[in-house]
Amino acid sequence: MRKLYTNVSSPNMSITQQEASFIRGLQADMVQNPVYTGVERAILEQRLPPGMRLAETDLAEFYGVSRTIVRTGLQALAHSHLVTLRPNRGASVANPSPREAREVFEARELLEPRSAREAAMRAGRADVRALRLHAQEEHDAMRDNESGRALRLSGRFHVMIAQIANQRTIAEIIENLVSRSSLIIALYWTRSSTRCDEGCHNALIDALERNDATEAEELMRSHLVELHSALRFDVGDTSNLTLKDMLGD
Repeated sequence: MRKLYTNVSSPNMSITQQEASFIRGLQADMVQNPVYTGVERAILEQRLPPGMRLAETDLAEFYGVSRTIVRTGLQALAHSHLVTLRPNRGASVANPSPREAREVFEARELLEPRSAREAAMRAGRADVRALRLHAQEEHDAMRDNESGRALRLSGRFHVMIAQIANQRTIAEIIENLVSRSSLIIALYWTRSSTRCDEGCHNALIDALERNDATEAEELMRSHLVELHSALRFDVGDTSNLTLKDMLGD
């Protein structure tokens, strides 16, 4: 399960020690919360579009849980910036603004190249093997035209590199930024050719296997700049599917 951390790229998105402690306390409960895990996965796989209303009654019926469990899951998702809660209007999938989209990718461009450098200096055979197995799973998803699953796996690849760097706080921030990127891609993407393809990821794995820190850093930086350059800031049409349709596998 993804840890619940917010990023610190700008003052209005900072996190205090007290908030971090509170969020850690939610994690054990969220592992068992089907609303949290199910809605998060649907967002990461772009089955739930930005702005989609998340009615408590529909979620309770779909997952077969009480509305208390639904509210707990939605509150945790809101802490991760994946869901927006509004008084008297309920919950909806977060709808990041162009400014927020830019900030998220700019934060990734600051953090991830350095994290890739650290990962390259630390990577061992087991790390490289795990990355190659993950990249193969991502390739299989793309081959099978499972674009949502491929997107989630490509994001997870970036998180794995951050974890190899053994910088826990930075890895948690990157994990949150990567998750929020799924919503940004859903809104502002222009072309599929610059998504995290296997060529980019395999080159990064090769650099980590050689323990080439400089190459890993440069590859990650250029990769993220390319991703950022593929964003456009006008919203496309949303699906006419119902919430239950979108949550179903």
